[in-house]
Amino acid sequence: MSMPLRISDLLARPGLHLALTYDVPPELLSRTIEAATVSDLLVPGKWLQGGELLMTIGLLLPMEPAACRAYVRDVAEGGAACLALGLGHGLPYQEAPEPLVTAAREAGLPLLTVPDEVPFIAVTKAVFDARATEQREVLHRAFATQRRLTAAAATSDGLQPMLEEWTAATGIGATVLDPLGRQLATAEQEPRTPLEHAHDLVERVAARGLRGSATSTAGGRQLEVQPLGARRLRGLLLLAGRPDDAARSVVPGLISLLSLELERRHLRDEPERRRRSALLSELLADEELAADRARDMLASVGLSAERVRAVVVESAPATGAGGDPAPVGPSEGAAQETAADLALAMPGGLVRVTGGPGPAAAPLIEAVVGEELDIHAVLGRFAPHCPAGIGPATAPEAVRVSLRQATGLLAVSRTSGAPVEARQSEAARLLLGLGDRRTLHGYADTVLGPLDLAEHGEELIATLSAWLETGGAWDATSRRLGVHRHTVRNRLDKAMDLTGRRLEDPDDRFDLWLATRIRRGGAPLPGSR
Repeated sequence: MSMPLRISDLLARPGLHLALTYDVPPELLSRTIEAATVSDLLVPGKWLQGGELLMTIGLLLPMEPAACRAYVRDVAEGGAACLALGLGHGLPYQEAPEPLVTAAREAGLPLLTVPDEVPFIAVTKAVFDARATEQREVLHRAFATQRRLTAAAATSDGLQPMLEEWTAATGIGATVLDPLGRQLATAEQEPRTPLEHAHDLVERVAARGLRGSATSTAGGRQLEVQPLGARRLRGLLLLAGRPDDAARSVVPGLISLLSLELERRHLRDEPERRRRSALLSELLADEELAADRARDMLASVGLSAERVRAVVVESAPATGAGGDPAPVGPSEGAAQETAADLALAMPGGLVRVTGGPGPAAAPLIEAVVGEELDIHAVLGRFAPHCPAGIGPATAPEAVRVSLRQATGLLAVSRTSGAPVEARQSEAARLLLGLGDRRTLHGYADTVLGPLDLAEHGEELIATLSAWLETGGAWDATSRRLGVHRHTVRNRLDKAMDLTGRRLEDPDDRFDLWLATRIRRGGAPLPGSR
């Protein structure tokens, strides 16, 4: 294996006859030489890029110690690997001057001499020949590694063989994860890097889909995460270690081959996704499903939750040129891809795609999940910005009820811009949340305005609100307010006289309940949330 050209290697080159001017420490002789250049400038540092062998005949070299130290310091700060002084008849120097040697020793800059019989161009060619040999070796190693990876990819289960070939060729540990960060395959020569060390890095890349990678350091090892997949995120590649140039050049090929294997697996799993979709349809179709039968159906796909909930997601409709609805195919395809992602993230994988309520409606994705699943996190990862309704938790045999409620919440989700979950006592808040806040409060002011102007109006409104919330129970209202039930009746009689309403009239009672609910905070003004 070709190694980078170091100062010690150049000194050992036959025919160059380069020599050291002082006893240079071994660590300085191990510096890598990236290029060779010639300059007789007094301040050459700004023209250097780093790693150069800088050669000079010392035409303008100052001999004053301070000026000589300034020259050497400028060369060192410019990043030069070492300095070489050309000697010979007709040249300024036949041996290295002591001020220059002293300055180089103090600065820790190796100082070489080039004899009269060796032109600078010979040194330059030797450096660039070595660099060319190194680059050819890097290319050959990269091609050899790529061939090994391609052969491994042709096996029936290419993930593990590919990672093993990669690690054997490069010494870099590699792990393939699914989009949720669960390990699919791994290969490492050194002790494994615990996945928890890379958790934040994996989460950050997964959240961005196919749009970027990230690196960090854990336990003294470089960690790098790359997304895998063709058009959608199918997995993640975690590399543990710092790849050299040859390995780095193969990383794109490794990503492509792993992505191809994950896409192949995705297609191979399609029959199982169809089976589970059909099972979900059977679960939802039976109106008189027995409890034991429902639990057996869930258990057959590994879902053993005592209570489940339904989720309905509206897939974003595909659009054609000019924003017109696209043909059904692209939208249906996008819904199927989203459904496959959700099936991967939902234990049991009970997901199906159905048509929307109208001919131009976007397809709906329906799913049944266990009550304990953090469904908001799953939707945020795999169906962001899509309207979604989440039904209440029910027994498995009653999941049709949860599905109906989840479907009914889609309109609310479209308006709110976020998934909406059915909860007891939240229906009124959701409905009030759809209205214009100022309009609603104007309505409440119209109904309760006479009480606002009355003496002790706050007491009247509080009593009315408590009576309505207790379902018109006089004793419960008096206990809640801490007053006698006759006081409650007197206050309500006064409130009805002022508003012109009647508690026994259903319409009046509803208007009063709605007004007090708005006042209580069911529909806050903008900025109050």
